[in-house]
Amino acid sequence: MTDKKTEVAVFGGGCFWCTEAVFSRVRGILSVTSGYAGGKVPNPTYFQVSEELTGHAEVVRLEFDPSIITYNQLLDIFWHVHDPTTLNQQGADVGTQYRSIILYTTEEQKEQAEAMRAALVQSNEFRAPVVTQIQALDQFFTAEEYHQKYYERNQDQPYCQVVITPKIEKLLQKYGKLIKKEE
Repeated sequence: MTDKKTEVAVFGGGCFWCTEAVFSRVRGILSVTSGYAGGKVPNPTYFQVSEELTGHAEVVRLEFDPSIITYNQLLDIFWHVHDPTTLNQQGADVGTQYRSIILYTTEEQKEQAEAMRAALVQSNEFRAPVVTQIQALDQFFTAEEYHQKYYERNQDQPYCQVVITPKIEKLLQKYGKLIKKEE
C-alpha cells in the first residue's frame, strides 16, 4: 500500500464561497477549506476580517493530488475564475479581504506563480494591470463552520445564483476536462 502524495495550495480570489465552489469541482482536489490568511491577527473571526481589522484575505486551502492536477493547472484556473486586475474587489465585494492573492507553500510554487503572472502580464490578456499579490503562507485559519461548503448548502440564495453559479459555468466551459464527474 502506498501513501498518496498530496500538496497544499492557498488562493484568495474574492469571496471564499465563490473560490471554494469552483475548486471543489476540480479533479484531483481532495479537500477545500475556506479560511483566512495573509494578515497579522491570530484566529480571526469573520467579523474582524470583514471590518478589515486583521489584514487577512478570504482564501481557500486546497489539498490536491499532483499526479491528477498540477499546481500550474490550479494557477491557470485561479487566474481565470476571478478578476486579477481589480484591487481589493471582486464584483460588488469590496475590501482588502477580497484581494487577489496567492499564498505559496514552497519555493517551487512561488516560482511558478511569479512566472505565470509575468506571462499573463506580457500577453496583455487582461488588458489591465494584474494586481495579484504573491507571498509566502504564514498561517492559515479555518473560517467558521457556516462558511464551509456554503454554495452546496445555499444554491438557491440570490448571491449564489448571481455571483457563484456563473463562475462555475465559466469553469465548466473553459476547463471541462479538469472537472470531476457527477457522482
